[in-house]
Amino acid sequence: MVTSLIATAIWGLGAILWVELVRDFYHVLSHYWTPLYRLHSWHHRVFRPDLMPVSDRIYRQAHWRNDVPEALVMLLLSFVVWGIAHFRAPEQQWVALTGSLYTLTFLISAIARGSGLKWMDEATDLTHRPGSFLNPPSQWTINRTYHWRHHFDNQKAYYCGTLTLVDKFMGTALSLKGKTVAVTGASGTLGRELLLALHNRGAKVIALTSKDQSIALTVKGESLTIKTLSWQVGKESDLAVPLEKVDILILNHGINVHEERTAEAIAKSYEVNTFSSWRLLELFLSTVCTNEDIARKEVWVNTSEAEVNPAFSPLYELSKRTLGDLVTLRRLDAPCVIRKLILGPFKSNLNPVGVMSAPKVAKQIVNLATRDVRNIIVTINPLTFITYPIKEFCLSTYFKFFSRRPDCAQTLPTPETSVTKVSPASKVG
Repeated sequence: MVTSLIATAIWGLGAILWVELVRDFYHVLSHYWTPLYRLHSWHHRVFRPDLMPVSDRIYRQAHWRNDVPEALVMLLLSFVVWGIAHFRAPEQQWVALTGSLYTLTFLISAIARGSGLKWMDEATDLTHRPGSFLNPPSQWTINRTYHWRHHFDNQKAYYCGTLTLVDKFMGTALSLKGKTVAVTGASGTLGRELLLALHNRGAKVIALTSKDQSIALTVKGESLTIKTLSWQVGKESDLAVPLEKVDILILNHGINVHEERTAEAIAKSYEVNTFSSWRLLELFLSTVCTNEDIARKEVWVNTSEAEVNPAFSPLYELSKRTLGDLVTLRRLDAPCVIRKLILGPFKSNLNPVGVMSAPKVAKQIVNLATRDVRNIIVTINPLTFITYPIKEFCLSTYFKFFSRRPDCAQTLPTPETSVTKVSPASKVG
């Protein structure tokens, strides 16, 4: 009995998943095959950036030319699952028609919208409803914020309609093309490699460094000088204006005092690794004001594998772990996406005995980000892939139950509110 119920659930859910995959790949094909794009282009002619239709006539035509043919293809191919069940599991063949019934709801609602039934727009066209975005782009299902990016960020990305699986598979769940990305610790080993990897993906990169030098990348054997902004720990507010025009901020700077444990070393480690990154995080989040900001802006925070594993450098470990916990707490109410970079030991000036290659780490970070991985783990330690998700889930759940959502916007932290200060001349990469 239990086995039969499980089999029924698998065939039913599998049939629905199949038609969703058909829809998403049909959408992808519509952007690359001209005959289909002639129909699909009507869908992109409909909406203004606030998701208000340009006109009622174009809105209705878009459904007849795009949504109805799409639903018909889904319906036709839904019988593939029924055919497989008919020959391989005859007792489940009627359950396998669940995908067909599911598709009929899309076909009927598309016909209704094309016919001008207003109430059907509000009830069924949920990813195109105008109004303020209430949440950042979702990770596993499609919300308005996620789909907005397909229209107004990059039409060659964000293809999915209900689930994000195809975008994750194709690496189109985040488009970096044309985005302005700022990286702290830009003069360090990983900072330079991140800038290069992002540049190769079409991003407009900005180097943020505390050193008085311009950062240059080697691209195809030639030196390319990129925009470089100097800043100092304790003076994060100097970056307030530039950060308004940044789409993605990568907090990558840090310091490693190794075996030291003096009061000065403690203060310096926490100020650079924890409080400086926290102030920049809050400064950047304060620039998220519009629907476009909510949809496009992100923060990536390099907290390192020290969140769950010994770093053999106690103060580096403690300060990075504190930053990681604070980011987990802040994620609960963040107005935009925040990703964590949980990195194992890569060779750099901070860790000359690292075993991983910084260029490969940077490329893997970017590859996983474009698949919308929110906790990006790059390490040679297999235990981290087990311990970190458990730790993050438990900590996030604990914070959610024993803290409350702020009633109003929080005041931006200033250098004076931090526990300790270091000299503005401190070099952090």
